[in-house]
Order: sequence, then structure tokens, then C-alpha cells
Amino acid sequence: MDTAREQRVLTFSIAVTLAVSATGFAGGLLVGSQAILFDGVYSLVDVALTLVALSVLRLVAREESPRFQYGYWHLEPMVEALGGAILSLACIYALANSVIGLTTGGHEVKAGPALVWATVLCVSNLAMAAFVRTRALRLQSALLWLDVRAWLLSGLMSLAVVLAFGMALVLRGGAHAHWIPYLDPLVLAAISVAVLPVPLRSAWKAMREVLQVAPDTLDARVQAVMSAFVAEHGYLDFTSHVAKMGRMRFVEIHILTHPDTVIGTIGNVDALRDEIAERLDARGSEFWLTIDFTADPAWT
Repeated sequence: MDTAREQRVLTFSIAVTLAVSATGFAGGLLVGSQAILFDGVYSLVDVALTLVALSVLRLVAREESPRFQYGYWHLEPMVEALGGAILSLACIYALANSVIGLTTGGHEVKAGPALVWATVLCVSNLAMAAFVRTRALRLQSALLWLDVRAWLLSGLMSLAVVLAFGMALVLRGGAHAHWIPYLDPLVLAAISVAVLPVPLRSAWKAMREVLQVAPDTLDARVQAVMSAFVAEHGYLDFTSHVAKMGRMRFVEIHILTHPDTVIGTIGNVDALRDEIAERLDARGSEFWLTIDFTADPAWT
């Protein structure tokens, strides 16, 4: 796990996000667009979340401490859950503002300058989403994927604004020009409703890890491997416990044997553990694997 490279990517992302956020704020205020202003707010929230993610990466790089002896892996899903919750609230707030705008007759927006501003934001956001995505794929980083989603959502929001103001220019001077004041709150409402499920899903998925809900795929793999292992070696039974926190998978296995079972030397026991680890493909640094043998059911 190359946390140093993840930190460099996130540091660069923070710098670009600050620039995009400032552009969104300035553009939204100058052209009178709540949709562009919301894009700036969204980016600003993303900066705060990325800073937290960067701090978590620095902690994860330490692997463990006397106080957190299992490491800092649990902080990764906590950051994802917090980020999803905050972005969900931001979408709900934007939706409320758009409803107020629609029910009060909308407002005028400088469509030409707004179109230019939204285009700049859209290109910047989508370019950053593509850039961070390549790094996330290479480094297999959940935190970078969180950043990719944030950039992609910002880009899609900006694209929706571009389309809305392009439509405003088309409608100007025509029979339907009276709809122009409603375009900005309408597109803000559409963006909020479309974007809201994404951070909600992210928060729900992360909360499952925070609560240590057993991941179905990992649990099924452990059950299948251990059922076969116990049958092949003639052991009585086994119990297992699995959890996933961030990038770390925790697997604990207790194997029940006959009281008179002779396993052999410590080397023989280690060979059996190695066999299980190979079958589970759990030799990487992202696995915390514990295996013990006992003849007492109370220890299983």
C-alpha cells in the first residue's frame, strides 16, 4: 500500500479543488446563479473532506501505535461515512433552495457569462475525475475513489448548468422567454435530486464497515475454504469471524479438533496455517489473519 503516493495525489487534488471552489463562488455571485454557487459550495465541502482523508492516510501509514494496536484502518470508513453524510446534507439544502426559487418566480441570470463560467468548471472537474481515477485504479485506494466520485459529481453538476444556460440563450427573445428565470432553480433541483443517492449509498456502505457488518463475499469465501479444509484433515468443526474496515480485512478462525489429535511440531501447525492462508489468498498486507487449533469447544 503506497500511502505516500496517495497523499501526493490528494494534496494536488486539494489545491485544484480550492481553485475550482473559488471560481465557483466568484462565478455564482457575479452571474447570479445559485447552481454555480452550489457547485462552489460542494467543492469547498470536498476540500474539507479531502483534508480529513489526507490526515487519515498519514495515520494509516503508521500501521499501529500503543493506543491503536490494530492500526488506524477503522478511520477510512469513518471518513467515507462522514463525507457521504455531509454531501447528502448539502444536496438536501440545495434542493430546498431550488424549491424556494421555483415558488417565488425564479430569478434572472446572466446566461452568456454563466455559460462560460460553467463550462470552465465542467472541464476542470471532469479532467480531475479522470486524473484521480487513473491513480485510484493503480493504487487501489478507497479514499481516492471517494475523491473521484466527488470530482465526477461536480463535473456532472457543471454539465447540467452548461446545458441549462445554453437553453436559456436559445429561449432568449422567443415565445418561451418567460421560462428563463426558472431555469437556474430548476437545474439546481434536478442536480440535487440526481446527485443525492450517490453520497447516501457511500455513507450506507461505509457505515456497514464502521458497524463491522460481515462482508458477504469474504464470509462466503472463508466458509467455503474452511469447510473443505476441515473435511480433508478430519477435524471436528470450525468457527470464523470476518470484518472489513477500510482496506483491511480481519479474519479470525478457530478449528475444533479431537482431544487426542496430534498435529505435530509448531512447524507443522504453521504449515497448516500457511495452507489456509494460501487457499484464502490472504497473504497480502491487507489481511489480518488469526488461526488457532483447540479441542475445547468453549474456545471456538
